[in-house]
Amino acid sequence: EREKQEQIEVQKEKQRELILQLKTQLDDLETFAYQEGSYDSLPQSVVMERQRMIINELIKKLDMDLSEDIATLSPEELRQRVDAAIAQIVNPARVKEQLVEQLKTQIRDLEMFINFIQDEVGSSGKAEDGHCDCGGSYKPSTRPSGNRVNPEDARRMQETGLQLMRRVLAVLQIFAVSQFGCATGQIPRTLWQKDRDNQDFSPLIEKLELSVERVRQLALKHQQAEHVTGSSELQDVPLGGRDELTLAVRRELTLALRDLMAHGLYASSPGMSLVLAPIACLIPAFTPSPRAMHPWELFVKYYNAKNGQAFVESPARKLSQSFALPVTGTVVATPKQSLLAAIHTVLTEHSPFKRSADSELKALVCMALNEQRLVSWLNLICKSGALVQSHYQPWSYMANTGFESALTLLSRLSNLKFNLPVDLAVRQLKNIRDAF
Repeated sequence: EREKQEQIEVQKEKQRELILQLKTQLDDLETFAYQEGSYDSLPQSVVMERQRMIINELIKKLDMDLSEDIATLSPEELRQRVDAAIAQIVNPARVKEQLVEQLKTQIRDLEMFINFIQDEVGSSGKAEDGHCDCGGSYKPSTRPSGNRVNPEDARRMQETGLQLMRRVLAVLQIFAVSQFGCATGQIPRTLWQKDRDNQDFSPLIEKLELSVERVRQLALKHQQAEHVTGSSELQDVPLGGRDELTLAVRRELTLALRDLMAHGLYASSPGMSLVLAPIACLIPAFTPSPRAMHPWELFVKYYNAKNGQAFVESPARKLSQSFALPVTGTVVATPKQSLLAAIHTVLTEHSPFKRSADSELKALVCMALNEQRLVSWLNLICKSGALVQSHYQPWSYMANTGFESALTLLSRLSNLKFNLPVDLAVRQLKNIRDAF
């Protein structure tokens, strides 16, 4: 029996030596074939060594406990340990991401509220010469002129008040989170009482598509007429086609674009979300919905956010307008620069005559078609995250799709040439003013 056991052990040892010898020969053969170029993939030993190195690094990074022999664990147990190790890294990262988003929202709301407070303080300090408007009557100030607060002290007092306001709101926020379990990012959906009947934007897309196709057909017809008559005979061509094209752009295309951009668009109240955040979970369901906003106001807000007036009224641009020279030589203006200049032009021409927002939007669309920049200008508005997040409901077409399908439809007009009147709404008024 002992001799038989010894023979078995010898046989096992020979088998192990033979396996090791075969592995060595196989590795040598793969290495030789790989070096000679007749074997495309890496030798198995090299691949296993690199995989082992990767696995060891992952075990260290994931801080996995594999002190037990891997052979004793089932594949399901190994999978559970890997999932648990990954969850220890991923879950804190997700929590931090949510916290960062909440902090961003709070900071943005705080900035809006501070701007609101500053506007209120600025508007209340317009009294001059010791007079104050109190209930429509003017009363002389009894305070001596020597006791007036100088601007530096007023600014310091204002900053101190704003700092105190920040601290109070922060304490209210912490108290609400600890007591009621609500935060800024958890304002109830009932605060924005959505009209569910108006959430379907497919009819608006169809309306825009029909208007784009009609404008496209009229523009092609007008271009063909120009090509046939020639530039010398253009003055003799009746203006019926061009008038029809202008009406189609102003009354159909612009209004269809306006309705689609107005889907879920609202005017945010400065500081409202910050003030309501500490008691957001206690707001009743009958809170009035926010006021709707015209899409033209969105362009004006973009103009103000990008400091468009300072850009347009810069000395370089003033000189270039006076001498009809380009500002940057042969460099073409960027879409942002051209959009700011276009909005400034529309505001300058229409605001003195108190034209409606529809008229100003029509003028901007006509100018965009003339410059073949309608898609690029709208894309700037759609990609402005601050505007979209602050003025569009989560269910709106802009927030859901990024206005992509509408931009695709409008791109059908990008290669067409237009010569539309931009000042049609104010032309007669300008002529009357010039006559006097």
